[in-house]
Amino acid sequence: MRHALYFTPEPDDALTRAAQSWLGRSAFAVETVASPAPAGFTTDEFRRVTGEPRRYGFHATLVAPFRPREGLSREALTDAADSFAQRCAPFTIPALAITRIGGFFALTPTESDRVAALASAAVDHFNDLRAPLAAADIERRRPDRLSERQRAYLDRYGYPYVKEEFRFHMTLTGSLEPEVATRIEPALQNHFAPLLARPVRVGSVALFVEPEPGADFTVLSTHRFGIAEARKSA
Repeated sequence: MRHALYFTPEPDDALTRAAQSWLGRSAFAVETVASPAPAGFTTDEFRRVTGEPRRYGFHATLVAPFRPREGLSREALTDAADSFAQRCAPFTIPALAITRIGGFFALTPTESDRVAALASAAVDHFNDLRAPLAAADIERRRPDRLSERQRAYLDRYGYPYVKEEFRFHMTLTGSLEPEVATRIEPALQNHFAPLLARPVRVGSVALFVEPEPGADFTVLSTHRFGIAEARKSA
């Protein structure tokens, strides 16, 4: 069983609903969501395009999937998420853009300093709670292709793309062949266009769980940021 700390908007947020209808699944529930294939794609082809992000659920990674250290209870994990969230203050991402990152497409922020700081603090907070990586996990990251700093982060944090290597993104497709990427990009722009200029509030984090290898990730618990509320009551 693996867990991860992600950012995902509220279940009833317009961005969440748009992403669910694109991916065909809600991370907050077990049922599927209607996801009509865009023009030029068959249903099966479109499901292949969105297959990988559909399994993980709509999110931005803060702490990548990890196995809890031996003897650590689920309650201890949710308590850790609570204590982390209570130290955070809400902020807003001014706008998003559809961006191609390597072979896949994702939503990325127009400004990223605040989310980068959030992710950096999160990996520090959770690092002592994860089990050491197995040899197969290290090999899956293709360490021979990592930079020296990325390899050092893989050894220290269990994931190479943290700290200076972090890039906030909310994945919308798997890795695509260039021809497929060219065809799907207009559909992505059309689907998300009404929401790209809309600010995104970051006021909570979510603990996700993968019950067994290969299973869908779902939201186990959400944890609202606490600093603003504490100030209001002072």
